[in-house]
Amino acid sequence: MPEPTEQQIRERAHRLWEQAGKPEGREQEFWHAAEQELRNEDKSNPTRTPDTL
Repeated sequence: MPEPTEQQIRERAHRLWEQAGKPEGREQEFWHAAEQELRNEDKSNPTRTPDTL
């Protein structure tokens, strides 16, 4: 799977921000957390094989 798109990261970051109670001034923190989560999901995908890397 390719790198997460900006839209995917934005949506995940927004969801994380809401779950954290919508704190102000922590946009970068949630952006990075969302980006990392999406990348980790790709790595843990059980359908990955050497052919799909």
